[in-house]
Amino acid sequence: MKIALAQLNYHIGNFEVNADKIIEAINKAKSEQADLVVFSELAICGYPPKDLLEREDFIEKTLKAIDLVATHCVDIAGIMGGPSINPNSKGKKLYNSAFFMCDGKVQSIHNKTLLPTYDIFDEYRYFEPNTTYHLVEYQGKKIAITICEDLWEKQAVDNNFAKEELYTISPMEKISLLKPDFVVNIAASPFSHNQKNIRTDILQSVSKKYHLPVIYVNQIGANTELIFDGDSMVTNSKGEVAHRLNYFEEDFGIIELDKIENQKADVKEVDYIEKIHDALVLGLKDYFGKMGFKKATLGLSGGIDSAVTVVLAERALGKENVRVLLMPSEFSSDHSIKDAVDLAENLGIQYEIVPIQDIFKSFETSLAPIFGDLPFNVAEENIQARVRGTLIMGLSNKFGHIVLNTSNKSESAVGYGTLYGDMNGGLSVLGDVYKTDVFKLAYFMNKDEEVIPLNSIVKPPSAELRPDQKDSDSLPDYDILDEILYLYIEKNMSPIKIIEQGFSKNIVDKIIRLVNMNEYKRFQTSPVLRISSKAFGYGRKIPLVAKY
Repeated sequence: MKIALAQLNYHIGNFEVNADKIIEAINKAKSEQADLVVFSELAICGYPPKDLLEREDFIEKTLKAIDLVATHCVDIAGIMGGPSINPNSKGKKLYNSAFFMCDGKVQSIHNKTLLPTYDIFDEYRYFEPNTTYHLVEYQGKKIAITICEDLWEKQAVDNNFAKEELYTISPMEKISLLKPDFVVNIAASPFSHNQKNIRTDILQSVSKKYHLPVIYVNQIGANTELIFDGDSMVTNSKGEVAHRLNYFEEDFGIIELDKIENQKADVKEVDYIEKIHDALVLGLKDYFGKMGFKKATLGLSGGIDSAVTVVLAERALGKENVRVLLMPSEFSSDHSIKDAVDLAENLGIQYEIVPIQDIFKSFETSLAPIFGDLPFNVAEENIQARVRGTLIMGLSNKFGHIVLNTSNKSESAVGYGTLYGDMNGGLSVLGDVYKTDVFKLAYFMNKDEEVIPLNSIVKPPSAELRPDQKDSDSLPDYDILDEILYLYIEKNMSPIKIIEQGFSKNIVDKIIRLVNMNEYKRFQTSPVLRISSKAFGYGRKIPLVAKY
């Protein structure tokens, strides 16, 4: 049997585009004499559709699109994800399903058992869990069709899913009793740079344990925060990766089932910084493309965060679609202005210089009767940030450009940013990238030629809102800060456990206090492109008012 893997980029709710892509892939598979073509989870409607699943018209359009796709499955079979109606009066109205299509129509429906309810996932809100299992018999083979987490084993079920008491054994154990010849797993598995090889390990362990080949198809593309990296693959019954598709791009491959036992994919290891770079470029490109936006703008300061952000924007959108403002104050160094100009000219993007000294002075004059002789402090610093935020939003409103937020995860975590100032933006590009990785991204961007001026990378980070200001005046070194933040945010370690790792109690207590007290700021910020296992946003639900 020849099986095609179709790794595509879907647009939530864009049924015409999604169906056209799927039909095009079906025709391609036919032209290459494939017997079966496989698509990803909820492919027809896009993932994650969230509360659109509660709209009757959305479901009606979904079902019509499924029927349309099925008519093209003639002389070939297809497996595609989409929601299906629960015929029972009890439970949720929908299943998360895989449709087996052949002879021009849907022949069988296979529903998802394990519905994730952790981090960014909330499938149990919408779907009824499956309780019955059946195989497809096609061309003399018995096929088990599973959906994403249904491939997981008992430990993962206990740790990550609601209603785990229903699953005393994993779905795969139940399916294996039906004696399938191979397993198809369709997925919508988002990218996370710090969960390296988990996906591959799961597929390999299942293949080894049950002595079954697994055909795994994921999607690529970005839907707001979530970025899908593809990495679709086939494992043989020995647990070896026999075939693999590319990261971060639409891809198509065909395997011959009877040959994969003796195949081994030539897998190129990609450094995590390169993956983060590619993920952020894809996230930017799809956010603008799928929303119908074209041009981006941001404040270019000469610092490393805005430098990395603008390079990502230029690579995602093209230099003709990026415009920046340089907004120096009396505290901006000559080097910062020159670095920003050099970077803009290196990229060939449009830039203007709008000094803010006079605007800032007008604020000081207006507030003088109120502020009196009180010393210069964070109030004046924030006024400068908000002046810049107002200017960049003015450009956005006048020309229809989308403002990119340039704050990194380290700064966002500890509240080192100004609401309605440098925290403005329609999309946070680096909000899930720690400062130490921002430096690594900058060096990666310069690997072939110096795009970002070296001075922007090596000079001490500074907001330049007061004389001789440095980030280290307020924060510990980023190497220390980022490690503590990672243990607290991604690993959910308690302060005591973090201190036991060898960190100073005073530093740990200070950092965690800053993280907790600045939740209200993060609550008001723009969507964050997610590249880790725990990003700020709807995957991290922390009360604004709580005693930690």
